[in-house]
Amino acid sequence: MSTKIGGRVVQPAFPVVDVAPPTSLEKSFDDSLQAFIAENVPLESTEGIQRRERVLNRMGALCRDWIKAVCLKRGLPNDVVYSAGGQLFTSGSYRLGVHEPGADIDTILVAPNVCSRQEFFGTLPVDESQPENSQAMRDPASLAERIRTHPDVTNFVPVEGAAVPILTFDWEGVNIDLLFARLNSASVPEDFDIDNDAVLDGVDSATEKSLNGPRVTNLIAALVSGNTKRYQTFLAVVRCVRKWAKNRGLYSNKMGYWGGVNINIAVALCVQLYPNASPATLLRKFFLVFKTWRWPNPIMLTKPHDAGYGLQVWSPQAHNARQVAPMITPAYPAMNSTLSVSRQTLQILHEEFCRGHDILDKLWKQHHSDDTETLDWDELFRPSDFFIAYPYYLSLCIVGPTQADAQAWAGFVESRLRKLVSDMLGRSLPLSKIQLWPKKIEACIADRSSLLTLGQRRNSITYMVGFQVDTMRMRGDQLNIELQMSHFREWELSRFQPLIPGMDVLAKTFPVKSLPKICFEIYDGGKEAAMKRRRMLRDADPKRQERRRVKRLNELKNKMAEMKKRQERMAEGSSEEDRKRKHEDDDDDVEGDEERQQKKSIKLEESKNDVENKAGEPDEADLLENALNILQDSEIGERKTREEAEADRQKLLSGELEGDDDYVPSDDEDMGYTGDGARQNFFVRPKVTNVRKHKDMRSLPLAEDDAEILRKAGYTVVSDAEEETKVIGGNMPTPFRQVEQRNEGNGLKKLKIKFRTKFDIVELDPKGHVIDKGDDDFTPSRYVSMIASRFVASLFAYKASNTAVLCAVITETGKEERLVSNSNLVNVGSGTTEPGRRLWFHRTLLTESSR
Repeated sequence: MSTKIGGRVVQPAFPVVDVAPPTSLEKSFDDSLQAFIAENVPLESTEGIQRRERVLNRMGALCRDWIKAVCLKRGLPNDVVYSAGGQLFTSGSYRLGVHEPGADIDTILVAPNVCSRQEFFGTLPVDESQPENSQAMRDPASLAERIRTHPDVTNFVPVEGAAVPILTFDWEGVNIDLLFARLNSASVPEDFDIDNDAVLDGVDSATEKSLNGPRVTNLIAALVSGNTKRYQTFLAVVRCVRKWAKNRGLYSNKMGYWGGVNINIAVALCVQLYPNASPATLLRKFFLVFKTWRWPNPIMLTKPHDAGYGLQVWSPQAHNARQVAPMITPAYPAMNSTLSVSRQTLQILHEEFCRGHDILDKLWKQHHSDDTETLDWDELFRPSDFFIAYPYYLSLCIVGPTQADAQAWAGFVESRLRKLVSDMLGRSLPLSKIQLWPKKIEACIADRSSLLTLGQRRNSITYMVGFQVDTMRMRGDQLNIELQMSHFREWELSRFQPLIPGMDVLAKTFPVKSLPKICFEIYDGGKEAAMKRRRMLRDADPKRQERRRVKRLNELKNKMAEMKKRQERMAEGSSEEDRKRKHEDDDDDVEGDEERQQKKSIKLEESKNDVENKAGEPDEADLLENALNILQDSEIGERKTREEAEADRQKLLSGELEGDDDYVPSDDEDMGYTGDGARQNFFVRPKVTNVRKHKDMRSLPLAEDDAEILRKAGYTVVSDAEEETKVIGGNMPTPFRQVEQRNEGNGLKKLKIKFRTKFDIVELDPKGHVIDKGDDDFTPSRYVSMIASRFVASLFAYKASNTAVLCAVITETGKEERLVSNSNLVNVGSGTTEPGRRLWFHRTLLTESSR
């Protein structure tokens, strides 16, 4: 399946898995899908196609006139002016021919080096006398101003400060995204080959990224164009996947999901693996491949190559932990097109791949058993249950003072919402799952106390975020997102220029039942029908059903135990009269029948559970494993076994492989009910051991034998002096812990502490050093002092809100006494020595401790 494009031969990165042609059953299965596509996945009408071609022709002529005007402005000769040329290229869905009605057109203007990006936008220097919120003036001769003033153009929005500057506008109702690419050559002839790597020689970063769009699209089309039938299969599956992704809320690269180019690469990979499959079979293989793909292994159509023009090329050795699901573009320079995908969005994608595979596998088995039965393809493309899948939601309302300001402000905020959701909220809050809905709501969903003006409410859009709270990590009963929103405004939104008063992002939380009705417009029947479906999905949840089954089974077992006790009591009364015994025998027969019936019910329940547990994977499991082994063997870079790759994927989905910014996430807990029937059992559970843990989280474990003595005395060990002496005051309660205050009169429980080691009585100098008077000097000094030899840490106890240091001391009379002090851990207290002297003490091994 190699192909030649741009002067070089391109080879697929992975070998073919299955070259078998479609069977008669697969062809009839494909006929059912084609009938559904013809009715539910429409293409652009003939009139719409003609309008788009007319718009592109007029825009191309306008761009070439602008290039000529720039050449004449610079005083270049006429032959140079007319040979400067200029080409308008398209990319994405329109280039492939799979665009839907109303879809935008991605266009790239390739201009010679005589034209600059500043002349393309025409932004003039800001006049200091003008107010700060006034719009920037543009050169009337610039291309941006020519397009803006064209009578057929509306909704013109320039984004000059982006990494890839772009003009967005509507021309005769057709949405256009126009990029600018400036070549390092004096002309762009009509036979210009954009697929040749030499066009990237000497270009800047923005031009490199702009040219990457049509170059990638052309190379994808070349890799799947072995024959006409194969290319049509590719287009049909791309149309299905695009519709599926949009209906399920997965179509937005800037929000952290897959975009158009990602879907094209993913489907092209499936075509390479199964080159002769029919569209319906290839669609089923699509979900099969990405359901079991061993992330973070990269997806690539061809191996990255370096053409030698100094551009950075993606390599498996250089990628970091943040690239959780890399998808590499095939054209030079190879780059990761899914850099925005985070662990949270990969969770959502993986669940949807599993759901899609389950639906298609069910349809295939249904067709296999009866090929005349009508298949329900609507279930695969059913709108997502996002607005009924989570118990809580967060609305992010983006407001601006005017329509023009709101458009530019909203575009900037949208490109950074994924950072707020995945990096700030998803990491810092105790959440088991969080999902950003990528479709905007044309309404102001904000708190009424926000004091917004009428213009702000009119020029606003809202994005919704659903989340589930991890009760195992939750402290208290409220979540506070003010700190995260403050950081988001300070670190991300403050980069927007000019930041005009009135631009803001407002957050508000909702329980699922309090969501506004506008959120449920995607469902047939509105909010009422959506709530009914939510109750139905909740009742059909397998985990909920399992809990009910276990509860019912326990009730039956308890009832049988009671019946057995009654039989034993009845056997004890066997000495009663014959009439009564006969009556009891009759009761025994009845109860025996009931017992047999109960046993039968229990057996049925247990057998049902066994059948469910023994239910195997689909028949394609063996073929799938073989395919994964082939892909693993052909993997670039570090080679891993199948078990190691699967373990990496599981760790990635559970967050264990994230190491960005020294952040160490905790293991995700069970997500519970989420709706949609999406699979949730891919989390890595922490290993459970029998190691005893201290209840107080501030404690450092002591030796078990010493700690056990303190526990029997009624105290909790909270620290070790070897560590606490490094941080003065380490025994003070943390601010978030609420401890119960006790009266001073109660005091601590009295302890009698005996030491198994004799202490040397020493004298301290004014600096706190021990005065050595020889080994035979054991006379108590007049200073209360004690040094315990051969031991490391301190001994102290914690009771209620009082922290006390307990140690045995030797007074002047040589009598052993108990000293209690509420001083810090490294100081016995000023009352035990002369002012300015501190006595440092050590833990000793205890023989016993009693109250």
